[in-house]
Amino acid sequence: MTIDVPGRGILTICHVVFDFNGTLAQDGRIETKTVTQLQELKRQYQVMIATADTFGTAAAVAKDLGLSLQVVKSGRDKEALVQRISSGVAAVGNGVNDQWMFKVADLAIAVLGPEGTSVKALAAADIVVPSIDVALGLFLTPNRLIATLRE
Repeated sequence: MTIDVPGRGILTICHVVFDFNGTLAQDGRIETKTVTQLQELKRQYQVMIATADTFGTAAAVAKDLGLSLQVVKSGRDKEALVQRISSGVAAVGNGVNDQWMFKVADLAIAVLGPEGTSVKALAAADIVVPSIDVALGLFLTPNRLIATLRE
């Protein structure tokens, strides 16, 4: 996706890195609607999950959905992952450890979810959304991003 955001310029996103628990999943489980949107998203973007895998379910979910998985120990590991991808990266998360990938991503989206959202993640985000499904919708309907990011 390449969009021209008034006042910001060209934004190109090819990769989307998601936190798992509290972002894509609640208590280690992903809702059916979210799965459907992820299937659509992976047709347009390289999609990866970066997680400490608190509930131990991320590997099975990633395999079932055909998504890349990177198990990390810290927020700095998430930051390093995004830096290795280099450019065209959006990061989506909710936790304290997500602030680090937010700071180096081209676009950072904080998700307000039932597991809560860290104020450090909120402060580092470009956009805050009420749910993962709204976040996924931004990528599937990029004009929403333009409307939110324009200066």
